Amino acid sequence: MLTILTLIIFILTYVVIMTEKYDRALIACIGGVAMLMAGVLTTDTAFLTYIDWNTIALLFSMMVIVTITSQTGIFEYIAIVLAKSVNGRGIPLLIAVSVLTAFGSAFLANVTIVLLLVPIILTLTSMLGLPAIPYLVAVILSANIGGTATLIGDPPNIMIGQAVEHLTFNAFLLHLAPIVFIIFLTTMGGLILLYRKKLKVSAELQQNLQSLKAEVNWNFTLVKSLSVLVITIAGFMLHTFLHLDLTTVAMAGALLLLFLTHDVYKPDEIFKEVEWGTLFFFMGLFLLVGGLEEVGIIDELARGIIFTTEGDYKTTALLILWLSGVLSGFVDNIPFVAAMIPVISEFEDYGMTNLDPLWWSLALGACLGGNGTLLGSSSNLVVAGLAAKSNHPLGFLSFMKIGLTVVIFSLIISTVYIYFRYLIYF
Repeated sequence: MLTILTLIIFILTYVVIMTEKYDRALIACIGGVAMLMAGVLTTDTAFLTYIDWNTIALLFSMMVIVTITSQTGIFEYIAIVLAKSVNGRGIPLLIAVSVLTAFGSAFLANVTIVLLLVPIILTLTSMLGLPAIPYLVAVILSANIGGTATLIGDPPNIMIGQAVEHLTFNAFLLHLAPIVFIIFLTTMGGLILLYRKKLKVSAELQQNLQSLKAEVNWNFTLVKSLSVLVITIAGFMLHTFLHLDLTTVAMAGALLLLFLTHDVYKPDEIFKEVEWGTLFFFMGLFLLVGGLEEVGIIDELARGIIFTTEGDYKTTALLILWLSGVLSGFVDNIPFVAAMIPVISEFEDYGMTNLDPLWWSLALGACLGGNGTLLGSSSNLVVAGLAAKSNHPLGFLSFMKIGLTVVIFSLIISTVYIYFRYLIYF
C-alpha cells in the first residue's frame, strides 16, 4: 500500500509540474513534504540521506559568483562587442551568439548564461530588424549542447559528478567535449541552412548597431570578479591534485568573491539575486526520488532494465542513451537523472563492474535530449519565459519540430561515439 501511495505522489507531482500552471519549485517541495506526511520518509532520512547538499551548495556557490560578475556588465559588453565584430550581419551574428552561448554554458551553467544573454539578444535583434525566434532557438540548442561538455555546464552533469566520485571535471571534458564539439558543428550547419533566407539586415540598421554602447565598470571590482571566476574554474580542473572536492572549491570561490566585493555589493543584495526557486526545485526532487528509493521502486526499475537487455553491456548502455534522450525531451531532465542515478548505481550488484560508459550515456542522453521540447530543460523554460515577456512567444510545436530533429541526429552521433569509444571492446 505504501509503495502505491509513493508512486501516486510521485506521478501526481510530476504531472502538475508538467502542466506549468503552478511554480514548479513549489509543487516539487509540496510533493517532497507529501512523502514525509505519508510516512514514506522520515525527517532524518529526508535531510540526511536523500537531499544531496553537495549539489545544492555547488549550484548556490556558482550562482553567487556569476551574479556578482554579471553586476559589472562584462557579459553584456562581450555580447555587444561580438555583434559589432560581425557588423550586425544576420548569419554571422547567429554563429557568434551560438558560440558564445555554448562556451558560456560549458563553464557558467546553461541556465545562468541564457538569463544573461537573452535580454541582450532581444535588444540586438530589435535594433537590426531581425526575427528573434531563430536566435532564441539557437540559444536553447547551443546552451544544452554546450552545457553537456563539462561537469558544471548542465544540472544533470552536476548530479552525476556528485554521485560518482571519480568522474571529475577533467573527466567530463575529456570524455564529452569531443563529441559535443562535433554535435555543435552539425547543429550550426542545420540552423544556417534553415534560417539563411530570413536573416537579412539593411546597411542603415547595421550602422545603428555601431552606435550602441555597452556599459561595463572597468574597475578593480571587475578584476576581482574575473580573477575569482578563473581561479574557481581552474580549481575545478585541478581539484584532484589539490585534494579538494568540487563543492569546496566552488564555496571557497563564492566566499572569497563576496569578501573581496562586500564594500561594493552587499551580500544580502547578492543573495536576493540567487535563483532560489531552482535550488528548492532540486530539494523537492531529491525527496521525491528518495521516496521511490525508500520503497524499492528504484531497485525494481534497475532489475527491469537488466531483464530487458538480458544484462548485455552494449545494449544496456545504448538503451540508457536513447531512453534518457527521448524522455528528457518531454520531461525536465533533472528529475529523470535524479531517478536514474540510483538505478545505474544498482547495476554493480548485477555484475557490471565498469559503469563509466553507462554514466556517459546518461549524461549525453539527458543533456542533449533536453533540446527535444521546451519542457526538456530548465534553460529552455527560462528562454521561453523571457521571450513571452518580450512579445516574442516561442511556439511549443514549432520549436519541437526543430528540437526533436536535432535530438535524433545528436543521439545517432552519440551512439556511434559511445559504441566505438567504449563498447566495441566488450
